[in-house]
Amino acid sequence: MQAIVEQFRQQILAASAAGTPLRLRGGGSKDWYGGPPAGQVLDTRAYAGIIDYEPTELVITARCGTPLAEIEAVLAARNQMLAFEPPHFGPGATVGGVVACALSGPRRASAGAVRDFVLGAVLMDGHGERLAFGGQVMKNVAGYDVSRLLAGSMGTLGLILEVSLKVLPLPLCEATLRLPCAEIAALRLLNEWAGKPLPISASCWHDGVLTVRLSGADAAVSAALQSLGGEVLEQEDAAVFWAALREQTHAFFAGAGSLWRLSLPPHASAIILQGRQLIEWGGAQRWLRPDGDADAAGARQIRQAVAAAGGHATLFRGGDKAAGVFHPLAPAIAAIHRRLRQAFDPAGIFNPHRMD
Repeated sequence: MQAIVEQFRQQILAASAAGTPLRLRGGGSKDWYGGPPAGQVLDTRAYAGIIDYEPTELVITARCGTPLAEIEAVLAARNQMLAFEPPHFGPGATVGGVVACALSGPRRASAGAVRDFVLGAVLMDGHGERLAFGGQVMKNVAGYDVSRLLAGSMGTLGLILEVSLKVLPLPLCEATLRLPCAEIAALRLLNEWAGKPLPISASCWHDGVLTVRLSGADAAVSAALQSLGGEVLEQEDAAVFWAALREQTHAFFAGAGSLWRLSLPPHASAIILQGRQLIEWGGAQRWLRPDGDADAAGARQIRQAVAAAGGHATLFRGGDKAAGVFHPLAPAIAAIHRRLRQAFDPAGIFNPHRMD
């Protein structure tokens, strides 16, 4: 494995010296996310394998090119999981891409985001230096937490070589129920339930139906089912539904056209925009399929409406990326981003424009 790391180092040093961009890439399952990929490919898949897994410590450490499916299989064999339910979006998904893109699935609202589970990481920066951050134990919180900064960095700070992730036990019991209700009623219910000790691990409103997953001890799930009411889905049907939501194979996501991801405070009321919506995470994540592809003016309108409600909007798939994929940062935050990238990648070679 050291020979592979040295190859990475030589490729990075050559690119830095020439000022030519590098496209950090694992399985390519999320090439469509963010700005258009550019530069010579640095393929991470050869640097794969689980380095350490301690089920009793709830920690797994793996190299960047390790397939996500392999990690999930190892964890499932010990009745454990990556609680943030990262989507694969293809068979080639790697753990390095999971951290770099920081996309979470249906359980994110109850369990936490990718960054909340990153305990440590090893990074190769633009100087070809191997830098270690964090650790392999949950109590290691001293110092500047660079390892969590890597979550969602889209590979712009350097090559993530290794990552240590906190894992959790699989729930003892799960049940999914459905209730017919309008959008505003669903948002009201979700906010009411958020203030109660209910074992809600995922939620989805779409097309007049609110679907809720309950996870935890048998007694807690049974009591919640009695309290909330609704139609209880068969276990197999429920598993298919949540997997389709996680991997965006649900019918809402099908077809051409742009897909916007709206991140909002859960208590925000319905956002009146032209198009179809699907709501997750107790109201905190709302997907929008606008009527027709929004041009630059349409993108500004979407972002202004979402910002007025206290959130931000991302052009997740499709559409005109010339209008910008990610919501513009506040000047002070943008300045911090520039300084971080300058510190880790002074030549500006890593995944340029992926976060534009």
